[in-house]
Amino acid sequence: MLATVIMAGGRGERFWPRSRRRNPKQLLPIAGARTMIQETVDRIKPLISQENIYIVTGENLVREVKRQLPSVPLKNIIPEPMGRNTAACIGLAAIRIEKQSPEAVMVVLTADHLIKERERFLEIIKGGAELAEASGNLVTLGIKCTRPDTGYGYIKVKSKKSKVKNKKIKIKIKNETIEAYEVEKFVEKPDEETARRFLSSGNYYWNSGMFIWTVSSILEAIREHIPKLSEGLKTIKRSLDTPEEAGVIREVYQNLEPISIDYGVMEKAENVAVVKADITWDDVGSWLAMERIYPKDENGNVILGKFEGMDSTNCIIVSDDHLVAGIGVSDLIVVTTPQATLICPKERAQDVKKMVKKLGASKEKEKYV
Repeated sequence: MLATVIMAGGRGERFWPRSRRRNPKQLLPIAGARTMIQETVDRIKPLISQENIYIVTGENLVREVKRQLPSVPLKNIIPEPMGRNTAACIGLAAIRIEKQSPEAVMVVLTADHLIKERERFLEIIKGGAELAEASGNLVTLGIKCTRPDTGYGYIKVKSKKSKVKNKKIKIKIKNETIEAYEVEKFVEKPDEETARRFLSSGNYYWNSGMFIWTVSSILEAIREHIPKLSEGLKTIKRSLDTPEEAGVIREVYQNLEPISIDYGVMEKAENVAVVKADITWDDVGSWLAMERIYPKDENGNVILGKFEGMDSTNCIIVSDDHLVAGIGVSDLIVVTTPQATLICPKERAQDVKKMVKKLGASKEKEKYV
């Protein structure tokens, strides 16, 4: 069985003030007419039947997820009582799928990516699933770098020049070769100079945060590298489909250390392979992504909504509810909502998350988060 797990529990804080705790970016139409989670499900549906699509999200978002995805079975919408990063999210979904099909192959996606070449994407997923099932490898998709981006993590593959160190696996899909390599290491977001070096070396790919593995492989890797999480999952597994399930999950989650699957497993495991994904991809991580998604006007502005400018250039303006007028401004992000307005230099787009944290720490202003 081929199943997909869509991680949809994030807050999308860098998309504040549009993205809020009760309506985060994955539930918003950020990159098109449909919401990001709807686009994610639409993208994978030709390959994976809806009864095998699982959504992991926050308890407070289950109703809206179900409203947006009425064709996904309610039992496949898995609520988390609190965020504990991606390792717990993936482990919780894995034991749920294991109960249905212990030999299943899991395709792990996030609910907030933009991918344009859908047919090619599905071919790559099929190739990665074939590799994961045949080899037992933990497979991740590495995006071919097109620019020295400092907002992404990177994956370094073992030297392509070394026949001993490099194990290149060729998977034939529709008579076309999809390449996969052994992973040497994962690298955190670099500075610009380092990113340029990564781009020129040819041995680095963007870390997409998309994974493919068998249920048994990922649960064994969690057991080896995150034993406390593994023990917690065993406890949860015994409660599945019983009246105690929700209470047990909450109790276990309260005692889990928040840890990402990258740090907890992928950076430590020996059997990690990266499949080269030559697709147009964006993780839509901050308001700066609007410049990569939408066209600019003659002054270099990206305008979504109502804007009138005088001598205003290279701005990102998002305003549906009222007119924004700009005079002599440049390189700004301006986002309006009925409750709050964001104004910041584009170079500080990543700091929007810090502002959300600051607002959340104030009893008076927490309601705006």
